[in-house]
Amino acid sequence: MTTATVDPDLLRRGGLALDVDGPRAVITLARPEALNAQVPATWEALRAIGGSLPDEVRAVVVRGAGRAFSAGLDKRFFAAPEVDGQPGLAAIAALPDAAADATIAAFQSGFAWLRDPARVTVAAVQGHAVGAGFQLALACDLRVVADDVQFCMAEPKRGLVPDLGGTRALVQAVGYARAVEICLSGRRVGAEEAVGIGLALRAVPAAELDAAVGDLVTSLTAAPAKAAAETLALLAGVAAGAGPEAALAAERAAQLRRLRSLVAGDG
Repeated sequence: MTTATVDPDLLRRGGLALDVDGPRAVITLARPEALNAQVPATWEALRAIGGSLPDEVRAVVVRGAGRAFSAGLDKRFFAAPEVDGQPGLAAIAALPDAAADATIAAFQSGFAWLRDPARVTVAAVQGHAVGAGFQLALACDLRVVADDVQFCMAEPKRGLVPDLGGTRALVQAVGYARAVEICLSGRRVGAEEAVGIGLALRAVPAAELDAAVGDLVTSLTAAPAKAAAETLALLAGVAAGAGPEAALAAERAAQLRRLRSLVAGDG
């Protein structure tokens, strides 16, 4: 396995590990002693990974080391003005509007690239996936969960809102009404329910999670890369709200690109 060109110190500060093996990349949240709690450097490192992956990478797996996927934002940031040189929530609130907006936008960009149709992304989720952990799983195209998973959107009960792209992704996954109930109640969603409401693709015993995700990635990368990317973009457009006519027009344009590419021998 090889590593993409991301600053090793940034990966360390972000609590991440990255392995790239041909068409497959695996991002591991690697702070199991802290239940893979996230810090702003986590989002900075994720953004750097998204910008550095080789073109041949067709699938990205996001997983957590240890017994949890991610317990959310490191709790130190709720109380301290600064943690390890990074601003706490109160420090962000004190920034001028434009600076605060830019700061949060930079955080969001760490997750946003996971929906780039150039590659398919899969979250392998076990144990707790809370707050930012839930939103990271939602940022991926697909979620496969262990039978011990516990999703929770904790932000509203803490007086905050999900701000890492989680609101749109959750509505797309489960619909508006269920998203309202999950967010405002702050309750936990287990494996069986997650599959039943469309939040997860399938649930497996925890010991089988990595193997199940590996098999899924193999099947998802069976189609030619360019056809897969075009199809993923079409599906993403519909999920984002493209109407019938817009969807049909997008299909026509994509098919014409594919036909011309195949005739030209470009695959």
